[in-house]
Amino acid sequence: MNSERPSLQCRVGGLNLRSPIIAASGTWPHDPSFWRGELTAGLGAICTKGITRNRREGNRGIRLWETPCGLLNSIGLQNSGVEAFISGELPEISSRDVPLIANVAVEDLPSLAEVLALLASVKDQIDAIELNISCPNVDEGGIAWGSNPESTAKAVACARSLWSGPLWVKLTPHACDIVKVATNAQECGADALVVANTWLGMAVDVENEIPVFDRVVAGLSGPAVFPLALRLVWEVASCVSIPVIGCGGVAEARDIVAMLFAGASAVEMGTALFLDLNLPAKITLILKEYMRRHDYASIEEMVGVASHTGGM
Repeated sequence: MNSERPSLQCRVGGLNLRSPIIAASGTWPHDPSFWRGELTAGLGAICTKGITRNRREGNRGIRLWETPCGLLNSIGLQNSGVEAFISGELPEISSRDVPLIANVAVEDLPSLAEVLALLASVKDQIDAIELNISCPNVDEGGIAWGSNPESTAKAVACARSLWSGPLWVKLTPHACDIVKVATNAQECGADALVVANTWLGMAVDVENEIPVFDRVVAGLSGPAVFPLALRLVWEVASCVSIPVIGCGGVAEARDIVAMLFAGASAVEMGTALFLDLNLPAKITLILKEYMRRHDYASIEEMVGVASHTGGM
């Protein structure tokens, strides 16, 4: 067999990736030393933490809470703001081994326009935008931008008009109709869809008889949500023609294979990285061995293998 086979390279949403494993937003250290060398060996790309127009301090109180099979987080989009990102953080990781995906949080359309206009000025340093439409839309009673097809269309159309490079859209699992949300995002110019963001959960301090988090609810990630994310990937991939990136509970090689078979073209890994930053490199070895045993020469051959069988 050719030494280059099986190949983990894949093309996703306008980018050529050396691996189908992408570090999800907010889960990879910003330290420049972590963006090159052995630690990045198994990664195809890295998503930045969420970027907003202005600096955000994040939520008060407890921010992380372990569950039996996952993690609840209530970070609150803590970041230094887009101007500080451009002037300070971006130059620090200019010498990197993997593509940079800038995760942009949609707060409101005017702010989004400003953020993207500023990022467009350094477009040569950013490989793609990942649009996070899970943030509250204050003009619609606080529901997430991605909760309904109409607001999704507005956000994606705004981003597409200002950003000419690859545009990925990260969907919320709480959309009223995720298939329609996905098709609207595609029609408005998305190059790929990330399915999906965290599920809303809650934890209670039973000794003090109060919610653990100041904001009561928090985002649940980790192995507990994997079957839910897998189902959404299958649903969305069946109805769009652009690549789908599976996200939610991916922790081992078998999870990646399942996501690919369900229709994903790549995956994002997040919570599992908190336990082991070397995990992507380890998984790629296992993934290659699986591909050899099952006679798959490329990632592309695996996409959608199980997406058109079975039913409800």
